[in-house]
Amino acid sequence: MIVLVLKYLTPKGFRGITVFPFVFVVRKEDKKDTVFLNHEKIHIRQQLELVLLPFFIWYGIEFLIRWRQYGNRHTAYRNISFEREAYANEANPDYLSKRPFWHFIKYLKKK
Repeated sequence: MIVLVLKYLTPKGFRGITVFPFVFVVRKEDKKDTVFLNHEKIHIRQQLELVLLPFFIWYGIEFLIRWRQYGNRHTAYRNISFEREAYANEANPDYLSKRPFWHFIKYLKKK
């Protein structure tokens, strides 16, 4: 994982974005935030499991489905299976060492 501070590559309102093997962050302080970095590491694992391009296609389609479902972009984003998995496990530094393959599938179900 290569963390770079490039605020212009990060969508407005977000702290960072991950595109394997890079994590682009807005603030240099985030390079030391272990919970935030673990969240991004979870996205790297998801991207590797789906061989990158399918990850972004799935992410985009699921976002559109969730946006229609919830009628709110932020709520849609927070309910994408990839984000639900990352947010649920970001504080657990051992999560990735025990995480089953394609575990984001567990988070597809509606809350």
